Amino acid sequence: MPIAHAHEPADAVVGVYLTFPDASTAERIAGELVAERLVACVNLLPPATSVYRWEGQVVREPEIVAWAKTTRDRLAALTAAVEARHPYAVPCVVTYPASGGSIAYLEWVRDEVGPPR
Repeated sequence: MPIAHAHEPADAVVGVYLTFPDASTAERIAGELVAERLVACVNLLPPATSVYRWEGQVVREPEIVAWAKTTRDRLAALTAAVEARHPYAVPCVVTYPASGGSIAYLEWVRDEVGPPR
């Protein structure tokens, strides 16, 4: 089911923040998401230290941060794909709207994840 907001069209470009436990997992899942046209691009950033509470304990672990670009109407399928493949019980999938930017780039994202034109 598409995730929609009344003030944004279904093809609105969004950034999706993801985290992974290691580079190989991040690269594998990123490649699958691009191949399946769920995202146009995924940037994998160097390891970061994440500090969070899990099962009552404060945990500090290295993670790979990923920034994916897609459209609002692909979010439900993208989220389901990440949850199905991710080794975490609760993977981080957080969306941020693209409130502007290069028109050519935003169109490229729409073209990559949308139906063939």
